[in-house]
Amino acid sequence: MEMETALQALDALAQETRLALFRRLVRAGSDGLPPGALAESLDVAAPTLSFHLKELKHAGLVRVEREGRSLRYRPDFAAMNALLGFLTDHCCEGAARCAPKPSPRRPSESRPRARARRAH
Repeated sequence: MEMETALQALDALAQETRLALFRRLVRAGSDGLPPGALAESLDVAAPTLSFHLKELKHAGLVRVEREGRSLRYRPDFAAMNALLGFLTDHCCEGAARCAPKPSPRRPSESRPRARARRAH
């Protein structure tokens, strides 16, 4: 992975809603999720969701596919693994002792803080 590609991916993930969105898609796996399910699970308004999905797609971390009249968003696992590989490529000068381990999951990490919505 090139430095510029890594920076673009990290920049996209350096925002609370986008990080939560990407993590939610990763949990969904290769089946992905439609926008409505993403918006509901993260309590994000549709226009906000669309903006963040566009940013993740532009960074190459998310793919979108049309299914009839619907869309389905999927994480790009190859891009995610390339980013992880880039970040850990020279870890501990190649020693296996610093291989990443899954972090314990805390309840506060599963959803971003709820945001107040304005009435229209």
